[in-house]
Amino acid sequence: MHTFTEKAVAVIKEIPPGKIMTYGQVAAVAGSPRAARQVTRILHSMSAKHNLPWHRIVNAQGRIMLRDEESRFFQRKSLQEEGVEVDQDDCIDLSRYRFTPFADDKE
Repeated sequence: MHTFTEKAVAVIKEIPPGKIMTYGQVAAVAGSPRAARQVTRILHSMSAKHNLPWHRIVNAQGRIMLRDEESRFFQRKSLQEEGVEVDQDDCIDLSRYRFTPFADDKE
């Protein structure tokens, strides 16, 4: 059996360039729908160690929520370089860019 952290790391690694997921979505796919804050902790403490594409994670409204200006700019720039449109309020259209794991497996 895998721990929530292991599952969340695996989910995050699967997000392809040009797509995003929300913190809550990652938590739900990893098996704990109410653990969005835990996903934040995982990203903060394990992104470098596991080479996670942390910039592909946004809040439930599709918004970049980093308080640090430099980190927010890096996330915005990284997403734009992957073809994701980010508006002036740091919002992303979830209906257009949201990644849904296993969706292709159902076809």
